[in-house]
Amino acid sequence: MKNSIKFLILSVALLCASCSDDFLVREPLVEQVTANFYKTESDAFEALVAIYDVLGYQSTPGISIAPFVTLSDVLSDDSYAGGADANDGIEWQQINTYNIPPTNRIPHSVWLKNYTGIYRANLLLEKIVDIDASDEFKSRVIAECKFLRAYFHFQQVSLFENIPLLTRTLNGPSEYSQEQNTPKEVYDQIALDLVEAIEDLPSTVPVRETGRITKWAAEALLGRAFLFYNGVYGADMQAGSITVNSVIALDYLEDLINNGGFSLLDDYGDLFSAASEYSSESVFEIAHGDSPAWWDWGYIRGGEGNLSSQLQGPRVTGSSNWDRGWSFAPVSQDLVNAMTGDPRFDAVILEEKEIDGNLIKGYQHTGYFSQKYSSDAEHWGSDGQFEHNRTTNYRVIRLADVLLMAAELGSPNAQNYLDQVRSRAGLNSIPVTLDNIYKERRIELALEGIRYFDVIRRGLAYADSELTETGVRGAQYIGDQSLFDTQFKAMTKGFLPIPQTEVDLSAGVFEQNAGY
Repeated sequence: MKNSIKFLILSVALLCASCSDDFLVREPLVEQVTANFYKTESDAFEALVAIYDVLGYQSTPGISIAPFVTLSDVLSDDSYAGGADANDGIEWQQINTYNIPPTNRIPHSVWLKNYTGIYRANLLLEKIVDIDASDEFKSRVIAECKFLRAYFHFQQVSLFENIPLLTRTLNGPSEYSQEQNTPKEVYDQIALDLVEAIEDLPSTVPVRETGRITKWAAEALLGRAFLFYNGVYGADMQAGSITVNSVIALDYLEDLINNGGFSLLDDYGDLFSAASEYSSESVFEIAHGDSPAWWDWGYIRGGEGNLSSQLQGPRVTGSSNWDRGWSFAPVSQDLVNAMTGDPRFDAVILEEKEIDGNLIKGYQHTGYFSQKYSSDAEHWGSDGQFEHNRTTNYRVIRLADVLLMAAELGSPNAQNYLDQVRSRAGLNSIPVTLDNIYKERRIELALEGIRYFDVIRRGLAYADSELTETGVRGAQYIGDQSLFDTQFKAMTKGFLPIPQTEVDLSAGVFEQNAGY
């Protein structure tokens, strides 16, 4: 089922509309604006939906299309850049080869998206105090705002490292130039937001609210954030008076596993089917769909379709199974080699030989595409511009990931957790070593936007060995070998450049990340 609160998204767009200076000094006649809007529970709920809406943003008008899954996988060793030709995907190629100028628009799009979400969360947190609503309603909305603020901050800091931590709205242009906070300050706030959110988020939501955050999503996100922060910086997070260390992070994950009511789907191949949206395995999921049907090429963000599926689908015409993808993020031979012989291969990787119709082979063609986020017929929109209405939900965190995180953190049940994941795939038990857990994560979670961060958190030497590829080539590759070779740049520590536009706007306050 699609996110049941999506129907309100269009009605809250006006909250974020820009206005002329002349309009700003007039008393609004019809439009709802900040000064007169935040009065009732209905107002607050619409503002909450406006924050949730940012979860689905994958493009920034006038800048770039930049879905998080595609970006993460192109950064990793699981995918290349792709596209129609070298010019079509030049900014994706810069990301794929780690030659990313600060003017690349893809990181800038992600940067703006996350701060849009953070701003909206902060605004509602400030306004809800005076809204006429029950204490129960307020506490839940506050918890959701804190979760969402933590999620956007985590995306931002894990990609850019040196970012401003914003826990309030800014009071005009005089405050627009904010200093960058230390990673510790940002991660400590993420931990605090999630720990506090867990206390007031519900364990379950009614069907009509499918898609709203539960306490389990917050517990899982805290585990993911801890593993990344601890891996990169070798330290614990501080949530106020609570030290979030490996023991505390594991406690939250075990609570989810034991009390959350989740279970692995019987068939791995069903995970990304339409019928498996918000399944028993889904801990945190972002809805995409074709309602309302969207046509506008000038404002792609206005639609609800999954753009990673559009980008990554094979460029095919005349097919009854795939149609009009853009062939970005073709799957690497490195991932194919890692998955060869694994029963999950067919559910993860689409092979060229499976595709009917007229396949147009694009840049960095490898003969392999993602099965999880693709232009497959099951997820075609029923109306609107075809490319704008792919309906695959983004599975952010699922139970298999949680089981493997808990195993990595040293759960007494680690062997059982690893066995559960492998048994579902039809595989035998193997010893629960860290190396085996890492290998299992790569295969089980392949092409879900997780691999790159798992590599970076294991250290720069490991990242260099995994992300630098020379001479790796498959039989169906098209083009000179140099098109597929990559050299990881350890001096960047795996982080993206701070967008140059943001550096310029900071009036000398921002320092560019190392290596750029």
